[in-house]
Amino acid sequence: MPMTPRGDADASVVLYVCADRARAVSGGAAQRAQAEGHAFARERGLTIAEVVTDTYGEPDPARRTGWRRVRQLAQTGHVTEVLVRWPSAIAPESARELRLREADWLHDQGVRLRYTWAPLSSRGRKPR
Repeated sequence: MPMTPRGDADASVVLYVCADRARAVSGGAAQRAQAEGHAFARERGLTIAEVVTDTYGEPDPARRTGWRRVRQLAQTGHVTEVLVRWPSAIAPESARELRLREADWLHDQGVRLRYTWAPLSSRGRKPR
């Protein structure tokens, strides 16, 4: 059952980061994505309820522990928005249909998907 979107006053978001290829490697890309996500939220008066991370590599987001957590938060109505650095963090271009599936599913839950990377966040039309 889709959640009913809440008003802006109690809106909270989840920041999803899927950037580093291996957890043992220093998280430079993940750190940049997190910093960018926090700045994006701060500039827009959003509250990040949780930061969820995954290791980059698995093309199907439904097979990643972190993305399953994002879906759980969306489905239970704990977040109204999901922040992601760019579309390929959800699924690579070679698996675009998976990214579209997830974006559509979030939309059906009443959850807004937003990209934090400046060239995407400033566009009027949201890429999927």
